[in-house]
Amino acid sequence: MVKPIGLLDLKILESLGTHGPRNITKVARKLGIPPETLRKKLKRMPYRVFLRFYTNIYHTNLGLKKALIFAEAIQGHEDMLFNCMKANDFWIYVNRFYGGNEGCLGLYTIPKDNDSDFEDFARRLEKLNAAKNVRVFWSTCFQGVHSKTTWFDDKLKKWVFRWDEWIKEIPTMDTELLNTLIDPKEWPIKGDETDVFILKEMEKDPTVSVSDIAKMLGISQQLTQYHYKTHVLERGLIEGFDVLSYHFDIAISDMFAFLFEFESEEKLSRFAKSLLNKSFVGGLGKILGENRLIGDIYLPRQEFRNFIDALSKLVRANLLQGYCYVIRDLRKAERQTISFEYFKDRKWLYDHQKHIKNLENLVKAEGVAEATPWTGLKKGEA
Repeated sequence: MVKPIGLLDLKILESLGTHGPRNITKVARKLGIPPETLRKKLKRMPYRVFLRFYTNIYHTNLGLKKALIFAEAIQGHEDMLFNCMKANDFWIYVNRFYGGNEGCLGLYTIPKDNDSDFEDFARRLEKLNAAKNVRVFWSTCFQGVHSKTTWFDDKLKKWVFRWDEWIKEIPTMDTELLNTLIDPKEWPIKGDETDVFILKEMEKDPTVSVSDIAKMLGISQQLTQYHYKTHVLERGLIEGFDVLSYHFDIAISDMFAFLFEFESEEKLSRFAKSLLNKSFVGGLGKILGENRLIGDIYLPRQEFRNFIDALSKLVRANLLQGYCYVIRDLRKAERQTISFEYFKDRKWLYDHQKHIKNLENLVKAEGVAEATPWTGLKKGEA
């Protein structure tokens, strides 16, 4: 019988998110346990809970702007849209969603000088009849939320969701925006090709050794270590680390992408800061130039309606202006590393015409006909 996850396990995951999976000794010291004990626990944990480690690159300092596409699929061609979202070389995550409509969301990191090209790419999805109602949002980098222990009752060995307490907490938070959620004034390129290669390998495995990366690069371990410490860390090319763990039973829980809207930046800040220690939040990003927040929300289904009730109370209290969401299909999701192969001589090579051609070929291969709007059942067909 598999032992259920407990408070110490959650504290380990929380500390790994804060300090990173490369700092096992530091995490063990913070938790007051021997490093070897921690390593053994981590080795066994994947058998008890879904567990993945990710490196969060601070793309802003590499001259890359984050963009999200939400696109509804043409019925019968849902998988084609999923593939079309990857026709742009600079995608980093694509996910099917459902709710009011079937569709896909995509997360991209676009060179700062090619934002208009990317918006044209998004428009082509509709023009080529690969999607409908395509929306593009430019965002800040994402603020990771590492809390795993809040609202876990160790005595009862279960989660306790204190929604009313959360509502009362929001007005008490301060109004200074989190650094990660501040709109960048510029997107400087602070790294070179070696740095981007290191970041690519750390995205694949956050615990990869410097010596292994040095062998891949064909340079000395000392030079690789210099790039890692002096460039990657000191120049702020890493935002942090994510520990992805479905600590709520995945069989009875869902992942959502929410868009929250506020009347002011101050209200947005209070709301965002109230979520930094909540275990149902994965990450937060702010829409550039707007008082809107994107949030990854993961909740047991029986608590989701309670969350919506809480949001409704926040709207009535004028702490939140509005919200919308889609349900993410975790069965159909892909991610890839930073597009290091398109970074040469400290410049990003963005081939807009290639991306459009990729789209056209995918749609042509599918044989998509001109869409006829579906208006529902005709009288007598129900």
